Amino acid sequence: MTTRSLGPFQVSPIGLGCMNLSHAYGQPPSLEDAERLLLRALDLGVTLFDTAALYGFGANETLVGQVLAKHRQKFTLASKCGMQGVGFPDGVKRVIDGRPETLRATCEDSLRRLQTEVIDLYYLHRWDKQVPIEESVGALGDLVRAGKIRSVGLSEVSAHTLRRAHAEHPIAAVQTEYSLWTRNPEIAVLDTCAELGVAFVAFSPVARGFLTGQVRDVSAFDAKDIRRAMPRFAPATYAANLGLLDGVAEVAREAGCSLAQLALAWLLQRAPHIIPIPGTTRLDHLEENLGALQVTLSAAQMARLDQIINRHTVQGPRYNPGNQVEIDTEEFGA
Repeated sequence: MTTRSLGPFQVSPIGLGCMNLSHAYGQPPSLEDAERLLLRALDLGVTLFDTAALYGFGANETLVGQVLAKHRQKFTLASKCGMQGVGFPDGVKRVIDGRPETLRATCEDSLRRLQTEVIDLYYLHRWDKQVPIEESVGALGDLVRAGKIRSVGLSEVSAHTLRRAHAEHPIAAVQTEYSLWTRNPEIAVLDTCAELGVAFVAFSPVARGFLTGQVRDVSAFDAKDIRRAMPRFAPATYAANLGLLDGVAEVAREAGCSLAQLALAWLLQRAPHIIPIPGTTRLDHLEENLGALQVTLSAAQMARLDQIINRHTVQGPRYNPGNQVEIDTEEFGA
C-alpha cells in the first residue's frame, strides 16, 4: 500500500474513523464485532486510526486502547480534545472547553484510556471561541514538548484560524468534513493546508452513508442517530438529494466500482494531501472502502461528478443552527 504524509508520519491513504464503533449512528456493534473490525483494518494495511475523547464519552478511546494497545507500533494514533462529555445532575453533556488546564487534564485521561504513553496526533476537536486559538494550541505545543503527544491537529477550522494556530505551533493536520456533497473546504482551508504543508483529513467522506447509495429511508434511523438532527437528512430534503445519485451511479458503473469506492477515489484524486477516514461497523464495508485504492477515475469522470453533485445541487446545510455555531469553517456566500 502506498502512503500519504501526515505531519512526521507516513500513513495509509485511507484511515479508519472509529467513532461509530461507540456511538452516533444508532446501536453500536458488540465488543467482539468491534474488535474484529479494528484488527481486520490493521491486517488490511490501515495505519491511521482516529478516535476522540467525545466519542461515546470516552468509550471509544477505551475500545481502541483495549484492542490495539498491543499493536501500538504498527499504526499512527489520532485522538481529540477540547470537546468532551461532562457530568451534570441530569446526565452527561457535550461541552466545548479549550482552556489549557482542561486540555492537559483531558490528555492524561486519553492516555490512560488508550493505554499508551504518547498520542501521535492530538486534535483540538473544536475551537473554543472563548479562548484565543493561540492559547489552546500553545497548550498542545507544551504537550508535544512534554512527550505526551507527537503532533498537533485542528478540527473544523477556517483558513484564517489555521494560519494563526500554525504561527503559534506547527499544525500537522486539519480534519473537516469533505466529500462530493460537502465542498466547504474548497473555499480556502484545503488550499491553505497545501500551502503550509498540513495534511487534510476528510471525515464523513461518504457523506454519512448518503454516497453509498444504501441509505434510502431516513425514517428508519435509530432514535439516537445523530443524522436525525441534520437538515440534509430531513425526509423531504433527503428525498430531493437522492435524485443526484442516479448520475453518480452511472459514473460508478463506468469506472467499475461501488458508489462508496467512487466517493473515496474522487477524494484521493483531488489532492495528494487529502486522507479520508471513513468509518464503518461492518467488515464487508471496510474491505469495500479500501478497494477504492484500486480505482482510477479519468479527468472526464472527475469533471462529470463535479457537475452532478456540488454545492449548488445539494439541498440543505450540513448542520442545524445549534451545531453550526460550534464550528469555524468557511461558509459559501458568507
